[in-house]
Amino acid sequence: MTGVLERESGLSLEELKTKMADFARDRDWDQFHSPRNLLLALVGEVGELSEIFQWRGEVPRGLPDWEEEEKQHLGEELSDVLLYLIRLADVCGVDLGKAALAKLELNAIKYPPHLCKGSSKKHTQIITTTTTTTTTEGESKSIGVDFLTKKQNQ
Repeated sequence: MTGVLERESGLSLEELKTKMADFARDRDWDQFHSPRNLLLALVGEVGELSEIFQWRGEVPRGLPDWEEEEKQHLGEELSDVLLYLIRLADVCGVDLGKAALAKLELNAIKYPPHLCKGSSKKHTQIITTTTTTTTTEGESKSIGVDFLTKKQNQ
């Protein structure tokens, strides 16, 4: 996999997907890259990423108190997670870029800013209903009513 460091930024998911597929094919690893195996490898890498933060308490943005070596290690583990995720999506036939954009759109609907701004409540604690009312002219009109609710004990 030569030329990996030729570009410093702006690499697309599609380019990473191609590089990962080439990397696996060059080593004859496609035989091992089943969705299950890739998922388990991804989970393992998420565990390694978690270990970096374990026992540190809250960590401020930008990691101002971290040594450069620690930040480099973090970058390596984040990269492992990203690369396995991209490979898993590829093997499963999921266009990760499109799926991510669709998920962002869904989350925008589930978490409207006028209800969620500054709140950490889950979408199940936000209810949006549509009510039909009659105008003074006798016409039926649907209006949306949004409100927050406390989650019921289950």
